[in-house]
Formats: sequence, structure tokens, C-alpha cells
Amino acid sequence: MRTSKQQINQYLEKELLKTLYQTIADFRKPEEVEEFLNSFLSKAERLALAKRIAVAYWLDKGRGYSNIKENLKVSSATIAHMQSRLKNSKGIEMTLQKIKA
Repeated sequence: MRTSKQQINQYLEKELLKTLYQTIADFRKPEEVEEFLNSFLSKAERLALAKRIAVAYWLDKGRGYSNIKENLKVSSATIAHMQSRLKNSKGIEMTLQKIKA
């Protein structure tokens, strides 16, 4: 799916994202989240998100770039991007805490 480069009203964008976040928060079971993501995201989009989470996790565990690149089949740029986000992203920190729990 291609996304439009045209900007929408900022208020509308805020409301759309608020609805998305609340929808995700309302799911109670992993199966519900799976069904939701399968319905709205392509396999490539779901895998890209899963790989980003795995990159962050493996970086946090101390794995090297070459190991991550080889195993997850991601670019050095993706790893570097996640490395820079790892240090200053509350969302990534929360995600890693949930994975470790």
C-alpha cells in the first residue's frame, strides 16, 4: 500500500492516532492482536516491525552488528537506526522490559 505524501489536518491526524492507540490497548489476547495486525498490515510490514523489535532486543543483549545483520537479514542502517533509538526511546525501553518479563 502506498501512502499519500499530502498532509492531513493536524487535529484529524492526532485523533486518528489516538483511535489507533486505544484500539491496540483494548485487545486482551495475543490472538486478537495477531488478527488485527494480519488484517491491516502486509506480511512484509509485520515482519519489518518484528525485525526492528528483535534488533533492539539483540542490541540490548550485546550482540554485534554483523551477527544481527546475518541472522535477521537487515541492513547496517536499520541496526544503526535502532541503536540510536535504543538509548532515548521510552517505547523501546518498555518493549524490552515486556520481552524480558
